[in-house]
Amino acid sequence: MASFLFDRLIGPGLRLLDPETAHGLTLKALAAGLAPRATEPDDPLLATRVWGRAFSNPVGLSAGFDKDAEVMAPMLALGFGFVEVGSITPRPQGGNPKPRIFRLPDDAAVINRLGFNSGGLEAAAERLKAYRAGSSKGQVQGQTQGLIGINLGKNRDSADAADDYARGAAALAPLADYLVVNVSSPNTPGLRALQGRGELEDLLGRVTAALPSPAPPLLLKIAPDLTEEDKQDIAAVCLAAGVAGIIATNTTIERPDSLRGTARGEGGGLSGKPLFVPSTAVLSDLYRLTEGRLPLIGVGGIASGADAYRKIRAGASLVQLYTALIYQGPALVTRIKRELARLLRDDGFESLAAAVGADHRYSG
Repeated sequence: MASFLFDRLIGPGLRLLDPETAHGLTLKALAAGLAPRATEPDDPLLATRVWGRAFSNPVGLSAGFDKDAEVMAPMLALGFGFVEVGSITPRPQGGNPKPRIFRLPDDAAVINRLGFNSGGLEAAAERLKAYRAGSSKGQVQGQTQGLIGINLGKNRDSADAADDYARGAAALAPLADYLVVNVSSPNTPGLRALQGRGELEDLLGRVTAALPSPAPPLLLKIAPDLTEEDKQDIAAVCLAAGVAGIIATNTTIERPDSLRGTARGEGGGLSGKPLFVPSTAVLSDLYRLTEGRLPLIGVGGIASGADAYRKIRAGASLVQLYTALIYQGPALVTRIKRELARLLRDDGFESLAAAVGADHRYSG
C-alpha cells in the first residue's frame, strides 16, 4: 500500500517541487518512519559474499542520497542489500549556491552541482555510532538486510586533500562495512586531478596509513570521463596500493547530443539513463585491466533488472542506483531484484558470483 501511495500520489507530488526541497522532505518522511518496507524476501540466488561480507542481494543505494547518515535503516528496509552514505567531509560546508539540482525527466536524468554539501564528520559519526549501537541490540529495523558503506570527501577550501581523506578514514573506519575515497565528483574544484597516477599513489598511501587495525575494505570511486591512460594508471595504482575495490562510476560532465531536457545546459554532473552506456564501458575496462582481481561496484543509469544484469556481466560484483528512484519510486528496488534473479536463472547461473564478468569470458 505504501509503495502504491508513493507511485500514485507522493512521488508525483514531490516532482512538482524544487528538486532539493523534494529531497529534503523525502529525508524527513523517511526519518519519521513514513516509508514503505519490502515484504518480499530476497531470492537466495541473489546472495553473495564480497570482501568476506555477506550481502543478501547485490543492489545498493549509491552515495548522494543520504549524505549525512540520517536514514540508513529506512533505506535498507526498502530492500537494498547495502547503503552507502556521504560524501562526508571533515568540516561542515554548505556546498555550491542554489539552485544546484536539475531534473531532466524526458531523459530520465538529473544534473547536480551540489559540491559536497555536508554536515561534517562529527555529526555523521554520532549518527553512525547510534545506529551501530541500536543494531547491536536489535533496535534498528533493517540492519539484518544490509551493510553500510561510508563515502569520504574533502572540504572545498582544504590545502591538503590527502589529510582530509585520512582524517575521515581514521575516524569513520570503525563504523563502516567499507570506506570509499571519492575523487571523482565534478563539483569540487581540482578534485578529479587526484585521479592522476602520482596524486593517487600519494593519496591512497596516506589514507591507508591512517586506517586503524582491523580496517574495513577501502574502495576508490572514479569518474566516467577518463582516457585509456587514466584507466590503466588507476588500475595499476589500485592493485599496487592494496585497494579492495573500485566504484565505477560517478556522474559525467559530458552532455550527449541526445539530451532533450531544458536543463541540459546546466553545469554539474549528469546522472541517470544517459550515463548507463559510458559508465558500463568504464566498468568493463576496469574489470579487464585488473584481470578481475578487484571487486567492482557498478553504478550509473541502472533503472531495471536488465541494467543491473548488464553491469554484473560486465564485471560488477555489486551495483548501486539513485537517480531512477526519483522517477520510479521505492517499488523499483523489489522490481530490480525480481528481474535480476529471473535473468540469472534464464542464463543458467547457479549463483550471482558466477555471472560476474561473464561477458569477458564469453567474448572469445
